[in-house]
Amino acid sequence: MVLHTIIVIFGLALFETVSSIDNAIVNAHVLSTVPEKYKKFFLFWGLIFAVVIIRGILPFLIVWIANPEFTLIQVVGSSFAQDGVVEKSMEASKPILLLGGGVYLFLVFLSWLFTEEKKYAFLVEGFIHKASIWFYALSSVFVTAIIYFSVNLHPILALSASIGATAFFITDGFKKNAAKEEEKLMTSHMGALSKILFLEILDASFSIDGVIGAFAFTLSVPLIILGNGLGAYVVREFTVRGIDLITKFAYLKNGAMYSIGFLGGIMVLEAFGNEYPFWLAPVNTFLLLGIFLFLSFREINEAKDGVKALNYGHKLH
Repeated sequence: MVLHTIIVIFGLALFETVSSIDNAIVNAHVLSTVPEKYKKFFLFWGLIFAVVIIRGILPFLIVWIANPEFTLIQVVGSSFAQDGVVEKSMEASKPILLLGGGVYLFLVFLSWLFTEEKKYAFLVEGFIHKASIWFYALSSVFVTAIIYFSVNLHPILALSASIGATAFFITDGFKKNAAKEEEKLMTSHMGALSKILFLEILDASFSIDGVIGAFAFTLSVPLIILGNGLGAYVVREFTVRGIDLITKFAYLKNGAMYSIGFLGGIMVLEAFGNEYPFWLAPVNTFLLLGIFLFLSFREINEAKDGVKALNYGHKLH
């Protein structure tokens, strides 16, 4: 039981950290334009907001929406105390939670794969990116197919899939707008406090990926809060102290996105009745990130070797 908890928490923390890379980079760029005291304000009060308000409340709201026969207070209470009735209802609502979340995450992955500029880890990524127009056709077919199979099982499942797709397109709009707003904030004369408030709103939209993906690891809301909170803390630390280190790993986001796609697929399959061991989601996250960290390290070392060879050539001349 202890090992199970440790694996889930560290898997959640790692997933939250890597899925928030874009958020950390935007935060770092904007924070570079504000005084030091506002950076400290963002680190402390921003962390409280990110963990307590966003990552603390959102999981409960998601579970409550899937179990509307109970009050929000009952859902919160049952998460910390073993209430048999509510616990059974939450377990019964598992397919609803997983399908909406799985559709959301898989669309996040497809959007990145087809439409976003990226450092190509594989040749096929460049080919797919050139065919970005097909994202809209493929995602529409995917959502329609999921809804079709869901209706045959239960109409609520179809609604869950539709909500997952809707949530994706809403949050995707916020994320796409983030880069444009970042450029404006870097050059604008907006007050430091206004910039901090903007970052908190932006963090809320980016945090949804981590919270929804957490249900692929566990249905225990306390574990989700603990794991995601730990990941949020790491992201905040990197935002101010280690963002240059993160940006050196060119393929880190690739690993995060493939992990998101894999988790989305697992959640959809589990919603339709397939069962997988608890360690599959954490191990998938560790393994995929390990592969892409290796690719990043290899490129860094090759660049260093190239610089050394160039310097050696200059010396010979």
